[in-house]
Amino acid sequence: MKTLLPLLLLAPLYLFSQTEGQEIAQSTSNIQTYTPTKLLRKGQWDIKWFNNLYTETKRIDRQQNKTTVPRQNFFTSSLDIFSGVSDSNRLNLGLLLEYRSNTINGKGILAPFAFEGGSSNRAGLTSIAPAIKFTPIKKWERFAIQSSISFPLFSEAETVNGIFLDQKGKTFQNRFFYDYLAPNGTVQIYAEVNTQYNFGKKENSFANDSFGVSPGLFLSYFPSANTTFLLLAQHYNLIAINNGFSQNYSALGGGAKFQLNETLNLELLYSNFVRGKDNGLGQTFNIGLRALLD
Repeated sequence: MKTLLPLLLLAPLYLFSQTEGQEIAQSTSNIQTYTPTKLLRKGQWDIKWFNNLYTETKRIDRQQNKTTVPRQNFFTSSLDIFSGVSDSNRLNLGLLLEYRSNTINGKGILAPFAFEGGSSNRAGLTSIAPAIKFTPIKKWERFAIQSSISFPLFSEAETVNGIFLDQKGKTFQNRFFYDYLAPNGTVQIYAEVNTQYNFGKKENSFANDSFGVSPGLFLSYFPSANTTFLLLAQHYNLIAINNGFSQNYSALGGGAKFQLNETLNLELLYSNFVRGKDNGLGQTFNIGLRALLD
């Protein structure tokens, strides 16, 4: 896993050198055509509802000592809404919303879905982020950047009675997307590098004045135009600038996507945190619905 980060960072550059100037055939389904690199036409809407449940019973400290802890669950439900606004199809505007429900003290894995407060539970709408997505280089149609600034929506502290809800600071995030679809449409390689700067009043958030980088690589196979199975590798590294807090982890997983009809597709993902530093060693279970509207 020590070589995972450089491989992920170099993958998009290698793919650029292999595919620049090549014409890639138009896919017949949205899950092939509308990857994160594909921008919307003017007047088109993209609405994605994605749900992530992270659960852990083990943690690893800075000295790589693993401990067993009472189960903690962190559920995040995000709603991403984008619309095409340019005649050139190179600029989209959007809004990102997040709702969280977290539990501690050994609560069951389904406990977050009670969506309630209490001695072991916290839940609420936590952040909103205006976003912009664009293709900076016209001839690189399969390379895109998404930038956003998130603002907290809850008034209480990040952690109350030992229960963490969400970051209380602001986050400036940039996501760099690139994908390659084989000419026969059966194999797709998608790479992403996500960077984020956390800022705000130091006393409000544990993560303020830190910088995070998260590369990811996804390999998809399409047995048909309406179905894909994928493998994924992701890494996250939070680098302290002045606050003294840093952590990192690496995760492996897989999943599937299904084109349900001309508008709607379904996404299922699973990942396992295989290593880390000052972080949990848990699992994520994900389900998402995406609608593309003209």
